[in-house]
Amino acid sequence: MAKKDYAKLAIEAHKKSRGKISVEAKMPLETKDDLSIAYTPGVAKPCEEIAENKEKAYDYTSKGNLVAVVSDGSAVLGLGNIGPEAALPVMEGKAVLFKKFADVDAVPIVLDTQDTEEIIHAVKMIAPTFGGINLEDISAPRCFEIEDRLKAELPIPVFHDDQHGTAIVTLAAMYNAAKITGKKFKDLDIVINGAGAAGVAIVELLFEAGVHEVIMCDSKGIIHKDRDDLNPVKEKMAEMTNNSRRTGGLEDAIADADVFIGVSAPGVLTQDMIKTMKGDPWIFAMANPIPEIMPHEAKEAGASIIATGRSDFPNQINNVLAFPGLFRGALDARVSNLTTKMFIDAAKAIADSVKEPTPDKIIPSPFDEGVPELVAKAIKDNR
Repeated sequence: MAKKDYAKLAIEAHKKSRGKISVEAKMPLETKDDLSIAYTPGVAKPCEEIAENKEKAYDYTSKGNLVAVVSDGSAVLGLGNIGPEAALPVMEGKAVLFKKFADVDAVPIVLDTQDTEEIIHAVKMIAPTFGGINLEDISAPRCFEIEDRLKAELPIPVFHDDQHGTAIVTLAAMYNAAKITGKKFKDLDIVINGAGAAGVAIVELLFEAGVHEVIMCDSKGIIHKDRDDLNPVKEKMAEMTNNSRRTGGLEDAIADADVFIGVSAPGVLTQDMIKTMKGDPWIFAMANPIPEIMPHEAKEAGASIIATGRSDFPNQINNVLAFPGLFRGALDARVSNLTTKMFIDAAKAIADSVKEPTPDKIIPSPFDEGVPELVAKAIKDNR
């Protein structure tokens, strides 16, 4: 069977439809009465009631089912800093995923600035329109401050999917990997290669989930307290990780590890490195489009559990398993702040949706029925 040229097909489809989203009316607009109800004079009454009580915006407008997908185009997929216009197809795609998997209406917002304060200000100014903010493809370390500030200053949920979506789905896959191999979280020695948004969020969530030892690597090697080239985020990671005080490169970090989690670069993990790990190692090679090691190579080297970020291999770590259901639950329950406990319970819900995990099925497919509903319930049960 000939391999499909998705690049060519995507260009044709995007040009034909001129993007992926449109606006449709919920109310009829066929008669004079329709016009008088949807607009003037009737619209004045809901305006007056909202003026008296802002919470009624959830009852009388689309706010309660509307999410802004906000990006500055600085860290788009594997393409890097390509700017706001070039990021727009991805943000439109995100909006389509919201609608398809959780019936959430989402609006792509791309900002022509990469200044932290300007982004925070812009999002705060548009926030009254929306029931939630999904930050997307904003580079580290700015993304951490942007999310933290907005979470503190806005009364609606703010979620940076590149951080927490990746962390939630990774944790879900690890829960099922543990079931298969019999390994316990508290005993796992984990190496995370990549100290960007996803890597940092995975570290923090794993510790909350019961992991005791993580070694984190960036492009210069193991992160440890004695390095003098760390930004504030990596300094925090140096305090949290590497209890064994290892130094050196990835090959030094991975010796005797149980788990490799890659959110980094193509081809950085070798078969020889995997052979130095403990028995039944787990390899989560999630660099896209080319993983840190190809699955067949990892298997040949002895890996028992293998996951990637690609849809053409088993066990795709795909954020779409998390964010639609997460926002569905947050909007339905009018959650103002998404918590770590919610993230852990969402990961458990995703893991539990796989009734009989196998090495080739530790995570559901995005098209498996019921996953968004389970994630939404996990959020609502924590409100």
